Amino acid sequence: MNLKRYLPILEWAPRYGRGQATSDLVAAVIVTVMLIPQSLAYALLAGLPAQVGLYASILPLALYAVFGTSRTLSVGPVAVASLMTAAALAPLAEAGTPEYVAGAVLLAVMSGLMLALMGILRLGFLANFLSHPVISGFITASGIVIAASQLKHIFGVQASGHNLLEIARSLLLSIGQTNPATLAVGAGSLLFLMLARKRLKPLLVTLGLAPRMADILTKTAPILAVLLTTLVAWQFQLDERGVRLVGEVPRGLPALALPSLDMGLWQQLAVSALLISVVGFVESVSVGQTLAAKRRQRIDPDQELVGLGAANLGAGFSGGMPVTGGFSRSVVNFDAGAETPAAGAYAAGGIALATLFLTPAIAYLPKATLAATIIVAVATLIDLPALGRTWRYSRTDFGAMLATIILTLVHSVEAGIIAGVALSIGLFLYRTSRPHYAVVGRVPGTEHFRNVLRHKVEVCPTVTFLRVDESLYFANARFLEETVMDLMIREPELKDLVLVCPAVNLVDASALESLETINERMKDAGIRLHLSEVKGPVMDRLKGTQLLAHLGGEVFLSTFEAWQRLTGRGRLE
Repeated sequence: MNLKRYLPILEWAPRYGRGQATSDLVAAVIVTVMLIPQSLAYALLAGLPAQVGLYASILPLALYAVFGTSRTLSVGPVAVASLMTAAALAPLAEAGTPEYVAGAVLLAVMSGLMLALMGILRLGFLANFLSHPVISGFITASGIVIAASQLKHIFGVQASGHNLLEIARSLLLSIGQTNPATLAVGAGSLLFLMLARKRLKPLLVTLGLAPRMADILTKTAPILAVLLTTLVAWQFQLDERGVRLVGEVPRGLPALALPSLDMGLWQQLAVSALLISVVGFVESVSVGQTLAAKRRQRIDPDQELVGLGAANLGAGFSGGMPVTGGFSRSVVNFDAGAETPAAGAYAAGGIALATLFLTPAIAYLPKATLAATIIVAVATLIDLPALGRTWRYSRTDFGAMLATIILTLVHSVEAGIIAGVALSIGLFLYRTSRPHYAVVGRVPGTEHFRNVLRHKVEVCPTVTFLRVDESLYFANARFLEETVMDLMIREPELKDLVLVCPAVNLVDASALESLETINERMKDAGIRLHLSEVKGPVMDRLKGTQLLAHLGGEVFLSTFEAWQRLTGRGRLE
């Protein structure tokens, strides 16, 4: 067994040097500064105590460094997974209660087990069933719901809801109870972070800072907002003015513990854990592949399942929440010069130090500040112009994308993603069940064949060349039978039919039976069935079947060879 396949750390660790360590340490310091407010904010978003976010940023990062294949992916709590966690647990327990926290821990463990099992079975390809329009629509809608859910912290009011309609109704009913001090902190933090995102980098470049360093400092602006508002809250005792603070956070490293063994709870959370796993994996692999390509590196999606599974198991057994690769942190990690996954392990050490020494200060952090960081972070997830781009290119993909967005906004994140997956698979089956086919003819003077409806080509009334532009399987086998029967009826002089198969990568048992039926019917009508340009793997499977044993015609290496033999017009001009 090749251990390097299952333990990627064995690939890079033996060659790990001082230069790489320096680069990784620098990147880790920057990511740690960025991860502290994010981990606190996403715990808040999930309805969990602040320390749960910190716990989910220690052991998971260290385990991913051992099992992950991306050199720069930064694993930890992310916005979409946090929202899905809150949606899964809301019907089961009150946010922040021990039962609620136990549910989040169990979600992490279940997600870890599912991901690891999928990785061992090499099922990474299953993520391909989530089409890009569906994922884009889901993330856009989730971003809107997340931003709306944080407005209650900005205004300092009580509001609830699991979709946009419920949140909006609740906010409208309570907006009259807005706390002025909370609004000042929240709106001020929001304005500062928005200006920092748009204006800080150009300002720093103008002052002479290198563009790369200016970009990194811009991305760490949330930590400055956290420091300033924490100092203000402590100095002016803002909690006495109604500003909600994070409150006391237990000091120290998380204790390892087993998750709940209540089988009823496992059954209730199974679907949610699977959805969190799949969505998190797709998001993580997309980020990892994008960054790897920039350095001409590659990641292994199946091993990434194992790496993310180990990270989630680590989160669950250390009192954390579901985790995955974060886009913004990973980009910062990449830009800061991280060269190996060790940067994540160093960042885990930084978070561990924060839980040991910084928790007294975190107690004075206003929740409004964390809400502002969440809103600014998820703003980058919202891509409404994608609706227009998808509409112009594909109406069916637009329908799937729009349905995902609407259901996520008005019902729930689970309903949105389930509908998106169902629509993706349904559209795939619909498209492939009615494959494109074309009657082709010879381009004069060449060996090329093109669609008779698009080009001026040579044809023969007694020979028809039918090109099938899709693999043949159970969903489209009957459609092929009907197509061939229509040709037989429309072309009374037909003596030979050639199925041109350069796009056929598979012929399953159902399609084979249909081809045998077509062959027999054509024999009865006095027509010979021929095949051309059949790929080697397909031909290997057809050998020894009744189709080839009783084929009325021949199997030709090329369509031009079939044209020469069957029409007698083989001369190139």
